[in-house]
Amino acid sequence: MILGFVILYLLLSVGIGLAASKRVHTTKDFAVAGRSLPLPVVTATVFATWFGAETVFGISATFVKEGLHGVVADPFGSSLCLILAGLFFARRLYRLNLLTIGDYYRLRYNRTVEVLCTLCIVASYLGWVAAQIKALGLVFNVVTDGAVTQPLGMVIGAAIVLTYTTFGGMFSVAILDFVQITMIMGGMLYIGSVISGLAGGVGAVLTHAAAADKLDFFPAASFNAWIPFIGAWMTMMLGSIPQQDVFQRITSAKDEQTAVRGRCWVARCTFCSPSCRCFWLTRRRWWTRRCSARCRTKTHSWCCRR
Repeated sequence: MILGFVILYLLLSVGIGLAASKRVHTTKDFAVAGRSLPLPVVTATVFATWFGAETVFGISATFVKEGLHGVVADPFGSSLCLILAGLFFARRLYRLNLLTIGDYYRLRYNRTVEVLCTLCIVASYLGWVAAQIKALGLVFNVVTDGAVTQPLGMVIGAAIVLTYTTFGGMFSVAILDFVQITMIMGGMLYIGSVISGLAGGVGAVLTHAAAADKLDFFPAASFNAWIPFIGAWMTMMLGSIPQQDVFQRITSAKDEQTAVRGRCWVARCTFCSPSCRCFWLTRRRWWTRRCSARCRTKTHSWCCRR
């Protein structure tokens, strides 16, 4: 059943992407969706950029392992990045009417700087893209009960994304981001409603997290602890501003106001959503441990079946 829904979802994604490709007639249509995206679509596509597979699987697990200070880069650094980009850069970049961030470096400096900066940006995306594709492979491996290996799942996922991106460009990406984020957030809200009572409520989860020192945002008062903490925060907050994905979503909006408002809305969502995921995962881990302890004593064997 689950595998059937996944296959249907993938076919629907490719179909939507290919249908959106009919709106691509010029380079501007392909690169920045003709600078015509409304606020809901801009908000969805910016949010999807920061809310990928590695976010769902990685940040929650990092919070459980390291606590709140372990996720300083995302959501805290990424949220501030979007706020800074929206307030101080969106209007000016939108007025330049450029297609890529490399065009800005050529306009501001010269061709050599454009090439060097573009190569650096491409290299910086390798880890992020690898995390997305690896998570896609894990999803295929899980939903097929191991019938599809993780490497093969990575190839399949990459092929699907490349198909609709190559044909439809930013139009396909934006429309699919809107559809996918709607489904993802709906699914997460449903999961939250299902498991909300299993751990005894919000108070019990927060009490457990506080007792385990998971809610301490700042690291220990030592040089070796603060340098990585500040480095991770600043790298995400400032280093992500001059990136092609941020620039592309700014210039794809239908006007300046939409570009600014889209980033501010996403900054709120980016901050709140990972926080909710951390809360849900903490609650699930706490519930599992409590069930395991009860089952070992054979006093509440029903909870293991539940």
